[in-house]
Amino acid sequence: MAKYGGFVESADHPEPARRALPDDGSATPTVGLSTSAVFPDSTGSAFQLAAQLGYDGIELMVGTDAASADLDQVRQLRDEYQVPVLSVHAPCLMFTPRVWGTDPGEKLRRSCEAALLLGSDLVVVHPPFAWQRSYASTFTETVYELSERTGIIIAVENMYPWRAPGLIAQAYAPDWDPTDQPYEWLTLDLSHAATAGARSLSYLDDWGPRLRHLHLTDGSGSVLDEHLLPGEGNQRSWEVVETLLRRGYQGHIIHEVNTRRAATADERAQLLADCLDQTRRHISAAVQAGRSEGQ
Repeated sequence: MAKYGGFVESADHPEPARRALPDDGSATPTVGLSTSAVFPDSTGSAFQLAAQLGYDGIELMVGTDAASADLDQVRQLRDEYQVPVLSVHAPCLMFTPRVWGTDPGEKLRRSCEAALLLGSDLVVVHPPFAWQRSYASTFTETVYELSERTGIIIAVENMYPWRAPGLIAQAYAPDWDPTDQPYEWLTLDLSHAATAGARSLSYLDDWGPRLRHLHLTDGSGSVLDEHLLPGEGNQRSWEVVETLLRRGYQGHIIHEVNTRRAATADERAQLLADCLDQTRRHISAAVQAGRSEGQ
């Protein structure tokens, strides 16, 4: 297998698919790489790999390493590799309890400030944990006010119940499923949908234009949040992409996937190169299908 652009070219597709641009000048989704997709490698490695593979940008997962929470370093990486930061994921995970302080509302505010500083238009945030009662009681208002003040889209992400043998725990308030909550904008994570036993295609119908951001990944329905590569699980990932495109989706598509199976940096690069190639081909197919239907 020959090498190009710092990674191994696919035997099936010797030339990488480029971003699909419709003839009518309308926009298509940007395809970005989450910095978490290279974990345990560094945020800098994610920028370097995104540049090599030709991603449209990065989603910054704040808290995976020290650099991700240092906005001066992130700006340097953005400028060095000429890879824009499309979106910022607030540090609201179990493993980021002290990143940017311990107040979850302050973390969200700082995430919006980071998005403004870095030139991003969107912040991803999880619903509050059930034990964050004060934050949860004003979460909807906080999201609305911050978005109004900053102009940043704050897209609340679907989560899942925590499950163990004989136990199902409601870990999020008021719910892990944002469908019936009054949030203006939502992020769909396909791995989370699989872990919840939900169907991503149903979320597309239920959410309509509220869906502003996609974590394109997959899951098998395990109690674990697997973040498989698209097409490896039960969420019909490529059908999700093509359905969104047919409905005029113009948000970001982010590869928030687990690549820890890769034994080497080249193997990880190949996994992500193939993932990016397939994603752009399905975008292209949907664009072409839409053009044919319009004739």
